Amino acid sequence: MEGKRLQKIERQIQKDLSEIFLLQTRLMPGVMITVTNVRISPDLGLAKAYLSIFPSAKSEEIMENINSHKKAIRYELGVKIGKQVRRIPELAFFLDDSIDYLDNIDKLLNQDKKDDTE
Repeated sequence: MEGKRLQKIERQIQKDLSEIFLLQTRLMPGVMITVTNVRISPDLGLAKAYLSIFPSAKSEEIMENINSHKKAIRYELGVKIGKQVRRIPELAFFLDDSIDYLDNIDKLLNQDKKDDTE
């Protein structure tokens, strides 16, 4: 039963963090932040959020900005989920570069197809 509760909280945190980042990125045209996954510890003390950032060239700068504003983001998350959980988890943000990895593989495969047709 505990596993289902954790999954439910993970989905809720993912949804709420997505809304928080959506509001923040409206101030930065051309930037998109997607919360791809959230994993929470069994004691609900730590939530690891994996973020995909577009354009990837700005990902380092945006991750630094997010990490420097962790407390404010946690506060906003607490406002949203405060009635559902007793303790608001600490947040840890990680860059999810799987889309860049897939894009690179796609480019390599397309390049290989071009070489075969020539």
